[in-house]
Amino acid sequence: MHNLHSEIFMNKIEQAELIEKYKNAKNRLVLLDYDGTLVKLTGIPDSAKLPEQITDIVRKLVDYPQTEIYIITGRSHEDIDKFLNHIPINIIAEHGAMVKEGGIWRNQAINNILWKETIIPVLNLITSTCPDSYVEEKNFSLTWHYRNVEPQLGYTRSRELINLLENLIQTHDLKILDGNKVVEILHNENGKGRAVKILFDQNKYDFVLSIGDDATDEEMFEFFLNHSNAVTIKVGDGPTFARYNLNNISDVATFLKQLSA
Repeated sequence: MHNLHSEIFMNKIEQAELIEKYKNAKNRLVLLDYDGTLVKLTGIPDSAKLPEQITDIVRKLVDYPQTEIYIITGRSHEDIDKFLNHIPINIIAEHGAMVKEGGIWRNQAINNILWKETIIPVLNLITSTCPDSYVEEKNFSLTWHYRNVEPQLGYTRSRELINLLENLIQTHDLKILDGNKVVEILHNENGKGRAVKILFDQNKYDFVLSIGDDATDEEMFEFFLNHSNAVTIKVGDGPTFARYNLNNISDVATFLKQLSA
């Protein structure tokens, strides 16, 4: 089992070296999380539109020769499509359950969702004791959101929810993603780690760049620990499997702009 480590913020020299490696690579894979990486986290998920500056950078990356770009997100595929349908980009949605390549969506999830019937009542119970929290049902997962809740109450209720779920998840082969102001429940086999493994195994990439900000991205970072040609970056601080950290979204934009130049 790998261990998380403290953050290592990238300096200018390291950034320059990475950009050089990227430019010299023959077959590149770029995996970018959406919320908290390309757009600011917001209490109103529908307002998380891609800023124009980032849209331009992403378009340039998509057009870069010998480069495959994927947005990899926990959002539902309908949701993320609304934000990205103006860019011809590949998307991995719902933590790997749905994949869009060449403009066509396909399902690559473990499809058993009967477990939802057991979990929804528990989420509803916590929601009833926590004003401004809400439950989101996606095709292959359930999410309890508490971004708009008073912070101390939100944190306390989220710990209670995780405790209540711990007993149920074993029975149904589920896992809990304890994310940034969200608690998400999905099948053990689904997740960003499995999604990037499928992608990576299909192709011979000589440079991989993977950027994300949340607990849900750690599976992806952990998968790439054993691949020397993979560069993983966590946005923000805190323990991580990623090799490097960048401070915030604006640092991500600056870094990607240099890559796309």
